[in-house]
This record gives sequence, C-alpha cells and structure tokens, in this order.
Amino acid sequence: MGKRDFKIVFMGTPDFAAFSLRHLLEHDYNITGVVTMPDKPMGRHGSLLQSSPVKKTALEAGIPVLQPEKLTNPLFLEQLRSLDADLHIVVAFRMLPKAVWDMPRLGTFNLHASLLPQYRGAAPINWAIINGETETGVTTFFLDHEIDTGDIIDQVKVPINPDDNAGTLHDKLMEIGAELVSRTVDDIIAGRVRTMSQLDIPLSELRPAPKIFKENSRIDWNMTSRQINNFIRGLSPYPAAWTILKNPDGRERAFKIFEAEPVDAPLQKPGTVWCDGRRFIEVSTADGALRLLEIQAAGKKRLPVCAFLCGNDLTDCCYFE
Repeated sequence: MGKRDFKIVFMGTPDFAAFSLRHLLEHDYNITGVVTMPDKPMGRHGSLLQSSPVKKTALEAGIPVLQPEKLTNPLFLEQLRSLDADLHIVVAFRMLPKAVWDMPRLGTFNLHASLLPQYRGAAPINWAIINGETETGVTTFFLDHEIDTGDIIDQVKVPINPDDNAGTLHDKLMEIGAELVSRTVDDIIAGRVRTMSQLDIPLSELRPAPKIFKENSRIDWNMTSRQINNFIRGLSPYPAAWTILKNPDGRERAFKIFEAEPVDAPLQKPGTVWCDGRRFIEVSTADGALRLLEIQAAGKKRLPVCAFLCGNDLTDCCYFE
C-alpha cells in the first residue's frame, strides 16, 4: 500500500503538533481527518473563539475537523469510525480512551518529546533542562492503557546545549519530531517496525515530567547557582521562574526571571541582592551568585536588566525570597 492510499487521522492541538501535521501534508500523506480541542473563548467577555493551531492547519488544507468535548461521546466515536483510518497519530493531545486508540486496524502512535521511558508526563522539555540533562530527544510509541508506557517504535537523540532554554529546545524537538513522525509512518506502511518494551527499567530509575504549576515554578535561592540557572532555563519563556523581591520597608514585588548566568561571588545569605544601579543585578545562591540578565516585574514588560535599571532603583538592602 502506498502512502496516498494509507488513511491517517491526526490528533493534536498546539504548534508542536501543527508542525508535524504540516510536515505530513507537505509530503503527501493522506490525512482524512483531524481531531483537536474545542475552540477556546477569548477576549474580555469570552465572545471570541480561538481555534487551535492544528485546526487552522487542517482547515487551510480542507481536512475535516472533529472537536469533541468528550472523547467517549457516541456521536464523536461514530464520526471518527466513519473516517475509516488505518492509523491514528497523536501529538500533544489529550489522554485517549481505548475506544479511540484501539479503533484503527494498525493502532495509534504518539510522538513524545523525551527519550522514553524517561520523562513521561506533561512537561518533558521543561524537566529535562531543570534536571541538568545534556541530552534528550523524541520518541514514537504505540498507545496502550497507561499514559506514555506503550512499546517504543523509534527515537532520535538531541543534545541540550548550555544556552538552550525550554523555548529553543521545544523548537528543535518540534522539527526533529515531525521528521520522526513521517519516518514512523513509512516504517508502519512497509511493515518494518520492531518495537521495544518500556517495562524493563525499574520505576526507581525513572525521572518523571509532571505538569508545571505556579506553585512549583518559584525559585529557591538556597539551591546552587547551577541548579537555579537550570531551573530558570527550564521554565523560560513559559511559564517562567518567579521570585519575590522584598524591600527594607516591607514592600514586596513579584518578578519573573527569564535569563541569568552563574558568577563567582563571596558567599552571602541566599537571596541577597547586589546591584550597581546601572548594569547588573546579582543574587546570592548556596555556592555563589547568579547575574540576572532578563527579568519582568509584575505588571510590566519583559526587559534586559540594564533597561530595567534605567527606570528602577534597587538597593543592596533588598533581597529575593
């Protein structure tokens, strides 16, 4: 069977998924339908609806789009079944019920932004950087009952550079992942897939990638400079690591930190601020200091530190907590 006769339903929502969908379309794969999230209300009164990047890509290509609220809805399942797909592909979507992933004759595979079985979960790109990894990658695997645990089809390793953050690594993995998706489809069509089980590694050796919330994106200045810098890189540009600046008079102000670099400095109480008023802000850590390079005060624009200091004064009596 050639790829033009091989029917695929694609499932996904954000830009990461839309890039893979565009890659498949540009290389003449037969996408018979797309499943994505319902449109999101936006604007002050929620009167405008925003389509997902995957929906926009599908509509531009004239592909039917399904947007179920519930993936177990009988009407949705009937519509999905009518597309008669040989294969479902999932990229950055929701957890699927068995009725969906088991529907095509050749099953359903997912693209995950890590080297499974490491970093299963919602935020693999963030946690790989936060944990100081020097390598990550993308994985395709067949879906089964448990999330991110199905048999691995293929992987590509990608180095994490010292200057990478979550944004730059996301874009690298998005491009390499799209190529892996098409290669995986080719292998499935040709019948040359040889899968590998994920069940051979003890759970104690696995590093998880849980969802990032505001509560677990606050900086702990008691960590080392390297750990804090990795934490900042792993959350930049979104959702961004944050901290609270405390002034001697008791005033507090929240800041997001987007970029920093470790510097040598005498040991002081972690969180202590040293600022020359014009060019730099340094903050003490457990083993030295971090020089802040790009920050955003609550309610203000994101700025390089030198630009921020043009209109704001910080005293050495301030500290971050």
